[in-house]
Amino acid sequence: MGGPGGIRLISEENRGWPDLYHRLFTITWPQFFGLFGGIYIFFNLIFAAIYTIDPGGIANAHPGSFGDAFFFSVQTMATVGFGDMHPQDLFTNIVVTIEVLLGIVTIAIATALIFSRFSRATARVMFSDIAVVAPYDGVPTLMFRAANRRRNQILEAQVNVSVLRDEITAEGKEMRRFHDLALARARTPIFSLSWTVMHPILAGSPLFGATPESVAAQDARIIVTMTGLDETFSATIHARHVYSQEAIVWNHRFVDILGESDDGVPTLDYRRFNQVEPADR
Repeated sequence: MGGPGGIRLISEENRGWPDLYHRLFTITWPQFFGLFGGIYIFFNLIFAAIYTIDPGGIANAHPGSFGDAFFFSVQTMATVGFGDMHPQDLFTNIVVTIEVLLGIVTIAIATALIFSRFSRATARVMFSDIAVVAPYDGVPTLMFRAANRRRNQILEAQVNVSVLRDEITAEGKEMRRFHDLALARARTPIFSLSWTVMHPILAGSPLFGATPESVAAQDARIIVTMTGLDETFSATIHARHVYSQEAIVWNHRFVDILGESDDGVPTLDYRRFNQVEPADR
């Protein structure tokens, strides 16, 4: 069973899907429709086999025809009832009653799950592919960019940044620890375009005195989480990103993406969102 960060979780309980409801929310849309399509066909095959037990139970169907029984099951489960085929004895009517009940329940569950998946508020926040460490106002600063990819606003956006790294305790035991990084600005009332998140590396910072070599030796990760209120859905949204030590570029800064068009209109060039240049330019 997989866990966060690609770690395999070992448990006393061996359950294939420990949380089916959560699983149905997290699988992709193709997997979701493929799963329900498979369940739909499986149920109809089962009921078709049951209908063939009574060869004369379905009117206007070829006796013993599995194909006719299957499509009769499809019509029954969907409560379509075209009228060409219909049950004509007690056994088949009982099976139809059971199938209609199961069909109503299955369709209700599928409809609720599809609606919940569609209506769930999600963030489309874009983070820069890399983070940089460069002087800002004379202070070494860890920086990365974030942008709202929707044409709306995220209200009361807040960002939290932590460093996760290997450390040795006083007892000589190796541990992996989180350390929060203080930000120059951790919240903004309105997040609509771009935001450069900055952590000044001052004395007391977990990154104070860090070098590319020390960060690599500690297998450090920069963990970013963002929350805010989507003004369109009036719902809280979440976004996260992880910068590995390979994605941290030292002594570089981001290229300016703010500009002005020929007619004087301010522009924001996302084509340069991930571009950097040496800090000594």
